[in-house]
Amino acid sequence: MSKKKNIFAGIISLATLISMSGCGEMAKITTDGMTRVGSYNVEQEVNYTDDSEEDVLQAEFSSDDGLCTIKKYKTYYDVTLDYEKGTPASVGAAYASTLLEARPDYAKSMEPYLYENIKSAFGGRDINYESLEKRILTLESAIPDEYREEIESFANTLSEEEGYSENGKLSYIEILTLEMIPDALRPTACSALSLDGSRTVSGERLTLRNLEWNLGSAAQMTEIHAVTHMKKAEKSMTVISMLGLLDIITAVNDDGVMIAILDVGSKNNMEYVYEGKKCYTYEIRYALEEFDNARDAGEFLVEESGDFTWCNNLLCTDSKDALCCENVTSEVASACRAHSVLRGTDTELMEGLKWDTPDALCIVNSFATKDNQDGFTELSNISRFEKYNKWVSEKDKFSVADMKGIMAHEVVNQYEVINVHNSGTVHTVIVDYATGDIHVAFTTGECADDIPTYLKVGSY
Repeated sequence: MSKKKNIFAGIISLATLISMSGCGEMAKITTDGMTRVGSYNVEQEVNYTDDSEEDVLQAEFSSDDGLCTIKKYKTYYDVTLDYEKGTPASVGAAYASTLLEARPDYAKSMEPYLYENIKSAFGGRDINYESLEKRILTLESAIPDEYREEIESFANTLSEEEGYSENGKLSYIEILTLEMIPDALRPTACSALSLDGSRTVSGERLTLRNLEWNLGSAAQMTEIHAVTHMKKAEKSMTVISMLGLLDIITAVNDDGVMIAILDVGSKNNMEYVYEGKKCYTYEIRYALEEFDNARDAGEFLVEESGDFTWCNNLLCTDSKDALCCENVTSEVASACRAHSVLRGTDTELMEGLKWDTPDALCIVNSFATKDNQDGFTELSNISRFEKYNKWVSEKDKFSVADMKGIMAHEVVNQYEVINVHNSGTVHTVIVDYATGDIHVAFTTGECADDIPTYLKVGSY
């Protein structure tokens, strides 16, 4: 505002105050009768410890061949898939049959959720289901054989019919579509933070991942949280996701390599391309099986990124490194709008972006490397990034309890206020590299709690 405009604004303000007083006296401003109704910040006392309780076991189900066991806890399903004793196809069939025992109404929860995602992906336009089926089958054909065999067997065992039909049942193609939502339809927002041992009480890394996703119109996803233990000798991993899903959203392998997906997208709504593409969520699964360190896994995924369907960020950490795969599709790269790169804590950030803690890595839904595509013009990205920056800067060393507390700063349901921990949060995962423990806060009901409850769901 110019000096002239400042003077004019001051004159108007003064004239307004004089007119309100009725004479030349200033009106008194009082707070009498006003009641403070709340705060954007959580005002309850937050008392976390480094430990997390285990959930209450309610029931257990197993396939006849022992390839799948599902334990139903109060908050989530604990699934063990044993690839050491069966083929991918037999494991897929065992999972489907056991799932139907553990959750007989699975289709009633998942089918409406699927169509909500389909309609959202097409933005209210008329949906050509023949074209969608072609998209799904084309992408599925690019999935590594063993995963594809497992998915097909799972879908064959679980399905009740064929084709797309919004009728409360799940068909073969609908199940395949559910297994590829991030690749074929797309996810929503997320964030992540990883602290080097120099910033932790234990001296070992702490990594946090907050997943924001479509919970479903009836919060269906909060009823089918799942922790899936994929038992495969030295290729074993723990996956935090939803019951019945075989792709990777958040996972940690037995070497402590943690990978989690975060959407980025591209500017100017570039055309979606699936011909000749790969499902990045299954490339992540491959990386977790094949690599015992975050850097090698990250380099592999960056190299593959041109063949992905969407631009994305991938959190990729282990006890030594914290990295972000800034993955760009070949179409976006050829348009000179972005480039793929493996970002670390020492990578130079884009101009104007400030991060005050060099031994900590923060990721939101934008690339951050210098000269890469800038998504920080979106308020949701810059706001969350700045909040993380402030919170990390305020403390010298973090314990597990402190890391849990990061998600208890803000009141969750604030409508237009942009929160880190918000109404779209599905789960928050903390990996403690000092103990190997995996702590998870699952959202239950319609919205995440202001002060989430963490459960110990296993260790790597």
